[in-house]
Amino acid sequence: MKTLACALILLSAATAAHAEDAVASGRIIDAAIGDWNKDGKPDLALLVAPAPGDDADNPIGVYIYLRDDEHSLLKLAVSAPHKIWGSVEPGGVVGQEPSISALPNGSIAITSQNDSIGRDRWEQTLTLAYRNNNFVVAGYTYESRDTLEPESSHSCDYNVLTGKVTKDGKTLKADARTVSIQDWQDDIGQKACGNDQ
Repeated sequence: MKTLACALILLSAATAAHAEDAVASGRIIDAAIGDWNKDGKPDLALLVAPAPGDDADNPIGVYIYLRDDEHSLLKLAVSAPHKIWGSVEPGGVVGQEPSISALPNGSIAITSQNDSIGRDRWEQTLTLAYRNNNFVVAGYTYESRDTLEPESSHSCDYNVLTGKVTKDGKTLKADARTVSIQDWQDDIGQKACGNDQ
């Protein structure tokens, strides 16, 4: 809760580049603070619920702010709506809440999940890294389990930048790619892991 309060304070100091990129504070569902571009200044990453009436399959947006060199104010660096699946209502479904966190190496982890409804339970994590002035999906991790057939559990870790895939303990190879968070689709990771979605 302390992190979210700090994030809201930092966001209030930010100026959006365009009016359509402005994020209403009531739609922020999670936040992380870290030094994404390694300039020694704290930056901000947000998960934002959709505007009322938006019925997209992946309703949650990812917004990343970096410090301006001259004024030390946050400026919007990434606007990626409709990227993450999950429950966004405070009284919503437990076990379907997404989260965002800062990793010790300066990357960002975004997790979505279904650990509450149906027999097919899963958790997915996107790892974002700052490369060449852009935020790219460096890693994709997906774990699934069937509550009625526990032996049908699967795990997959795809290093998107190198193409190395570890699926159920076996090393595989997929295409090495550089994909910005704006261009990312979960089908990329599912295909690399050999899963049908």
